[in-house]
Amino acid sequence: MREKLGLATIFKGLADIIWRAVPSLVTTHALVGIVHGIFTGLGAVAFQRFFDAVTEAVAVPGALAAVYWSLAFLCFVHIGKEVLNGVHNFISNVLLMKLNGYVNLQIHAKASRMEPIAFENGEFLDDINKAREGAQNSLVLILISSTIFTFYLPYFIFMAVYLYSLKPSLALALVLVFVPTAITQFIRSAVFARLEDQVAPKRREFDYYERCLVHREYFKETRQLGAVSFFRRLYFTALRLLQRETWRAELRTNLIELGMNLVSFAGYGGVLYLLVTSLFRGEISVGSFAAVFASVGTMFSIMEEILVRHFGEISKGMGTVRNFIRFLNLAERKGDVAAVARSGDIVLKDVSFTYPGAEEPSLRGINLTVRSGETLAIVGPNGAGKSTLVRLLTGLYLPTGGEVLVDGVSTKELAPQALYEGVSGVFQKYQRYQMTLKENVMISDTASNSDADFKAALTKAELDLDPGTFPVGAETMLSREFDGVDLSGGQWQRVAVARGFYRQHNLIILDEPTAAIDPLEETRIYKQFEEMSRNKTSILVTHRLGSARVADRIVVLDNGEISAVGTHAELMDTPGLYQEMYRAQAQWYAS
Repeated sequence: MREKLGLATIFKGLADIIWRAVPSLVTTHALVGIVHGIFTGLGAVAFQRFFDAVTEAVAVPGALAAVYWSLAFLCFVHIGKEVLNGVHNFISNVLLMKLNGYVNLQIHAKASRMEPIAFENGEFLDDINKAREGAQNSLVLILISSTIFTFYLPYFIFMAVYLYSLKPSLALALVLVFVPTAITQFIRSAVFARLEDQVAPKRREFDYYERCLVHREYFKETRQLGAVSFFRRLYFTALRLLQRETWRAELRTNLIELGMNLVSFAGYGGVLYLLVTSLFRGEISVGSFAAVFASVGTMFSIMEEILVRHFGEISKGMGTVRNFIRFLNLAERKGDVAAVARSGDIVLKDVSFTYPGAEEPSLRGINLTVRSGETLAIVGPNGAGKSTLVRLLTGLYLPTGGEVLVDGVSTKELAPQALYEGVSGVFQKYQRYQMTLKENVMISDTASNSDADFKAALTKAELDLDPGTFPVGAETMLSREFDGVDLSGGQWQRVAVARGFYRQHNLIILDEPTAAIDPLEETRIYKQFEEMSRNKTSILVTHRLGSARVADRIVVLDNGEISAVGTHAELMDTPGLYQEMYRAQAQWYAS
């Protein structure tokens, strides 16, 4: 995200985006804008002809025909201008709505293609926050730029030719008047680009504190603990810091803008003086004077709208737009997209892994072969590296040292979609999707859409479609926010287990899958898991060492290293960490 991008690169990137999104609508918007701009300029010509015709009719009796024709032309131009204005605005609004959906989709799609480990990096999270902010400002920039090039530019080209034909110095004066204002907007762009880099981390803090106060995930515990005032204090501290930095930037740029506007105002007076002197010298007609006099105000107001309002918005948001384009240009994880069968062994050779910003590795010197079709349990104390090891086995993370081989191919050589194919999982921190029960389960394999597999997954997860819990069966909405129902923690976890079972897989990961289920139901789930894992590779991560006995082998992790590997019986016969942990848990069940 530190890559420097020039204006040409930014506009090229935005042009590519809008053309890919809605090419026909962009073309229509441009054509209507050009015609609209020309009609707006024609207003001055029509006005001049009408005044000249009236002046001639006063001096020469019987010249009323020219007055009628010029009046008809004036009416035609003004009616056409108003119609085109309405059509242009309508198309602009439609274009804005379509682009809004498209650019947000681009951010999500880009994030999905990034290395998952990047989400452990605070700077990358700041980059996403900046990109989201920049996406909205990109829409403003796209629409304004399109309007400038397809409406304002044709209008000013038309007016410049018209004024030059009357008196060359008139066209030059209008250009020089607005140079100071243009300089102001370039200064604003630089100031607000620096501001965005400063406030993005603080904005992310602000958003987080707001979630702690009002989001359904946090608010119950926040209130129960009496922590509302604590988070409110953090919230307002972050808000004040944001406001202070923004105020400083606004004050600085507005003072500069005030000085430049005074220069522009003096230029406006100079143009009017030039116009009056040209009339008295007979260099322009009365009709030309009236048309230009009426048009000067319009041109100044349009130019001010472009440079102050439109360019002001562009310059304030240019820093965020640059961040948006940078985010889309970030390097992605590449590799062979051909899916691996995961029918062979998973081999780890001298694997180590260090999280971004960490000084010490989470895993070091891991040498392990997960044999095809076996059930492997991974145990160890908190912080031993169990979850990290699972992420390396599935290819979610790539090792920082050594290599992980799946079917003989290094995970560094495979694209993420190739690695994830045929892998399923049930995790302790499962998602409670606010969708129907059927959607909650079938979301794990949307390509399947099999009712038979759906029912089988419910059976394996011991999830009964009791009408008291699921009033409309599989179509029951699992969210009170959408007029549905909510489930207990145990029921939600069985939904997550069913989701993992539904996905077609050769490798399944169970990371504390029964944490919210009582011991009797836990026993039933593990029996189902044992049956389901037959002839497939299964990896079980658990703190309950009694559950690990279902595994063919148990890997004991301690401080990022493998301290022991063996069956339950073998590990119990050998003094070590596993024996200590098992006996420590067993004493709570001893009479």
